[in-house]
Amino acid sequence: MKKNILLLCLFILISSCGVKQTKTLLGSGNYDEAINISLSSLRSNKDKKSKQDYIYLLEEAFAKAKERDLNTLNLLSKEANPSQLEKIYTTYIQLNDRQEKIKPLLPLRLIKEGRNAIFPFDDYNDSIINSKSALSNYLYKNSKALMASSNKMNYRKAFDDLTYLNQINPNYKDVLQLLDESKFKGSDFVIVYTKNETNMIIPVRLQNDLLDFNTYGLNDKWTVYHSTKERGIDYDYSMLINFRQIYISPEQIKEKEFVKDRQIKDGKKKLIDANGKEVLDEKGKVVLVDNLRNVTARIFESRQFKSCQITAKVDYINFKTNQLMQTFPISSEFIFENIYATFKGDRRASDDNYTSYFDKKVVPFPSNEQMVYDTGEDLKAKLKDIINRNKFRN
Repeated sequence: MKKNILLLCLFILISSCGVKQTKTLLGSGNYDEAINISLSSLRSNKDKKSKQDYIYLLEEAFAKAKERDLNTLNLLSKEANPSQLEKIYTTYIQLNDRQEKIKPLLPLRLIKEGRNAIFPFDDYNDSIINSKSALSNYLYKNSKALMASSNKMNYRKAFDDLTYLNQINPNYKDVLQLLDESKFKGSDFVIVYTKNETNMIIPVRLQNDLLDFNTYGLNDKWTVYHSTKERGIDYDYSMLINFRQIYISPEQIKEKEFVKDRQIKDGKKKLIDANGKEVLDEKGKVVLVDNLRNVTARIFESRQFKSCQITAKVDYINFKTNQLMQTFPISSEFIFENIYATFKGDRRASDDNYTSYFDKKVVPFPSNEQMVYDTGEDLKAKLKDIINRNKFRN
């Protein structure tokens, strides 16, 4: 009984908080948010007495939201400003969508007044079609005007407008063709080179990986990177990856010998008291404790080591003027290491996280070419970070 009373009190508290929040939204002019909360509450058990407040709030919020939107449309129509056509179109969409959200819940009964809540719906279909047509025509003409210039920024604006136009009115005139054209002419094209100033050969696959920008996952829709020049492309910038120094350490095997002592558990033994007698528990059974013993092992450890460091710099160059724009130093390192060990004595004397070395053996050292390539994986990650942080065009 007490549990049911607590649950009822909790439900009333939550409900009252929801109503209070909705009233606050309504009073501050957030009509659509108040509508959404009311609808969410009314989707289940809409005829319960506890939901009456939400019906009143929904009725009031709908009337006020509709009035505000119609006043906005009236003002925009009088202004007759083409740049406001999108606002007109989206406002009609908003008016229609608001109605469609409420329709599935109707009728909503107001018990005290003995009537259904009033929601004066209108048919906005013609207005939506007409405003979309006017907006589509405006976006199309404006985009064509922007594309009449040679300014890349204008092409980018046109692309955004055409993208929106294609969303609201798919396959309008030759929009798809204009989208391709504005995307191409609004893009910055970058030709990427590598240069080797070291006394070592750069592996071809490393150069190919560095120049394969499809694997970089760059999120820049207006910059296109090419590793080889393509006909018909007027390049804006070049990026030079200049290898300055490559250092590869000699192959090393370092050996060391050390002794490990450790106390381990080796089964159980009977607990003996100070008088040499067996200790019994409360049930009369002999108490058993861990049998601890000291073990020793002499460990012979071998460590294979080889490292590679690459120092490079990345130059951003204005391709049209051949002027250096920015330079970024970059360095990467790769370390090959293999540790293996043998022992004499009791293996258990070693630390638990060390025993895996006993299962390892000597392995061939990677070639210099492989070391350079493996270092390039880190180099590629750092190059991606430079590109993401530093755009060619601000």
